[in-house]
Amino acid sequence: MSDLTGEVIDGRYQLLELIASGGMASIYKATDLRLDRHVAVKIMHPHLANDEDFVNRFIREAKATAALSHPNVVSIQDQGWNEGGAPAVFIVMEYIDGFTLRDLLVDHGPLSIDDFLRYMVPVTSALAEAHRLGINHRDLKPENILISKDGRIKIADFGLAQGGVVGNTMTAESSIVLGSVSYLSPEQVQRGISDARSDIYSLGVVFFELLTGEKPYEGESPIQIAYKHVNERIGAPSSRRSGIPEALDKIVMKATSPNPDERQKNGAELLEDLRQLQVTIDPKRKQMSLELDLPLPPSTRKKKRAHAEVRIGNTIVERIKSSTEPIRPDFTKAQPKEEAMSKTDQIRRKTSRRVRRNRILAFLLITLLAVGGWYKLSGPGAGISIPSVAGMSKKDATSTLSALGIKATVGSQNYDPSIPAGEVISSDPGGGGHVKKGGTVSLTISQGQQPVPTPTPTPTPTPTATATATPTPSPISIASYINKSGDQAQSELTAVGLTVKQTFGFSDTVAAGNVMSQNPDGSAPVDAGSTINIVISQGSSLVYIPNIYSLSRSAASTALENLQLKVVIRKIGNGKHVTNVSPKVGTQVKRGSTVVITLG
Repeated sequence: MSDLTGEVIDGRYQLLELIASGGMASIYKATDLRLDRHVAVKIMHPHLANDEDFVNRFIREAKATAALSHPNVVSIQDQGWNEGGAPAVFIVMEYIDGFTLRDLLVDHGPLSIDDFLRYMVPVTSALAEAHRLGINHRDLKPENILISKDGRIKIADFGLAQGGVVGNTMTAESSIVLGSVSYLSPEQVQRGISDARSDIYSLGVVFFELLTGEKPYEGESPIQIAYKHVNERIGAPSSRRSGIPEALDKIVMKATSPNPDERQKNGAELLEDLRQLQVTIDPKRKQMSLELDLPLPPSTRKKKRAHAEVRIGNTIVERIKSSTEPIRPDFTKAQPKEEAMSKTDQIRRKTSRRVRRNRILAFLLITLLAVGGWYKLSGPGAGISIPSVAGMSKKDATSTLSALGIKATVGSQNYDPSIPAGEVISSDPGGGGHVKKGGTVSLTISQGQQPVPTPTPTPTPTPTATATATPTPSPISIASYINKSGDQAQSELTAVGLTVKQTFGFSDTVAAGNVMSQNPDGSAPVDAGSTINIVISQGSSLVYIPNIYSLSRSAASTALENLQLKVVIRKIGNGKHVTNVSPKVGTQVKRGSTVVITLG
């Protein structure tokens, strides 16, 4: 999109400079003319503003983040459509003057254990709050973790967020295309489904990268990387870098387990693991975080108190209202020294008893909360944690739940081409939820692909009584799937007993994911068991060089690499931002081409 620097959006936000650009939107530093403060304005690319799905996803980002109130989440301040001037769908966010976690990795390499915990504990705390509200981020990666110049850490970009607060309309295709493949969980790649445990996997991959300085998997294409996440097991960080504690290895290995049931179930559980690690590394950190109204330490100066009196016998020593001066007794009426001292001792003893009483009350409160927490989280009140049974057969799911003392019933049966007939699509409550022992979980069972009517084969003439012949299967009529979904072709052809072989290629006319060519082409029936060869489009082989001027090295590289372009960096002096791009911005080039960016 064209650079909108200088424009005033919605009559209120003056765009000062372009600070980032991605596949969906560009982000500008701006001034809120009404409140006279800096903000960040995220503006959707114009060619997407006419796509209802993209607009809805853009608005969901605003709603998802606005629902969160946490110091480690970038706050949303406004959302709307520009009235007059440049057409724009926009979100206004808190402006963070700083850099991303990706920048930190590029500049400094792997982090020390202390720095790792300093950055990741706040991030995990923010994720725990999102999960508490039923919001899943679904796109956690170093680029979406911001660090301000004063050290504040923020999670940004809930554009792929999903949960009860923002609805659940993402498809398998859109989640895989939009998510960053290096951080996608196996279940997102395979079935396009995700929950809090998918965020745990993504954050576990971030942990691995921060500790080792490397992503767990590399490949020549996103498909190769996705394949490795599904079919391989991420190793321990210590296998690539020495000095990593065994306890931290276990946390990362658990978070990146291919089986969602073996991971921490949500952000709160992962946060507890990190805090236990902190205590293990530094036992001095072990302390109660519960805020209580405990007595303050003694002060060398008298504090302000309202309408308080101290009496010695029948004499008012002083009435304290707003003075901070030391108490000066009024001895206009003489009092025996011994009597005055005795009364003072009594006041001290009363104060001491009050302090002891408060300490006892605080101890009882801590004990009560600890017992209550145990009851709700681990004790009888917690109920039984429901394992994920999605993808299991009805029999296996029922057996798994029965072993835990949970009954399983079939709530509904739905057609689903991506899940074989007889397997579980979902459960209610879902995996990670809780029910009492003897409770019931309702299962939704797949009926597989919805049947497609096929022509009735012409009956074979009945052989004469004198001839003995072996019957042969009737030929199968097939349709042409050109420009139709590759998934539809795979499902329908397989359902009628044919074998499908898929290959991939680029096309400027066929949308990504659709069939480019088919052999046999469907013009004539084929024998049962035949192989149908289809070529799936990966989209256009040509892309346009985006406007990456003024972006940081990491942001510019990411924008180009996401388009499957190779990047060569040239640096002038201590240059940190892009000052030149070759081929120039707007040029159409083939994927895999090399782009040279100059930092000045």
